[in-house]
Amino acid sequence: MLETEFIPMARQYMDTVFRVAYSHLRCRADAEDVTQEVLLALYRREQPFENEEHAKHWLIRLTVNRCKSVFRAPWHRMEDISDYEDSLVFEEPRHREVFEAVMSLEQKYRLPVFLYYYEGYHHWEIAQMLGVPEKTVTTRLYRARGKLKTILTEEEL
Repeated sequence: MLETEFIPMARQYMDTVFRVAYSHLRCRADAEDVTQEVLLALYRREQPFENEEHAKHWLIRLTVNRCKSVFRAPWHRMEDISDYEDSLVFEEPRHREVFEAVMSLEQKYRLPVFLYYYEGYHHWEIAQMLGVPEKTVTTRLYRARGKLKTILTEEEL
């Protein structure tokens, strides 16, 4: 990839790649490593992308695959989410509560929620990215909403 193509694309998608990696791994250092690996793969890519959506989909799919390989690594460890939360700025206190609730979900629910609600992907696109059937994504989103409702309702009491 030409440097003139890489720099704008890296700037545009670096944050998304990091957020996907972090929501998957829940470890800032591992998420940063995955982000670097994905951006390096983007830089080395020789084939052009069909369009912006193809590029974004490719980057997210590659990120998910790299995260899976990190999970298999013997040195992988989970990080306390509160370390990362302190560095985030939320417009409203309720947004922090929702973020904390989403991050407290199991990984299999957390990533589909992030991709659906924050990145705007459809069920079938998420299924392709995660390598699971579309019905599985639909079920995970349904269950995640139920778990989030329970978590957020309990916080209000």
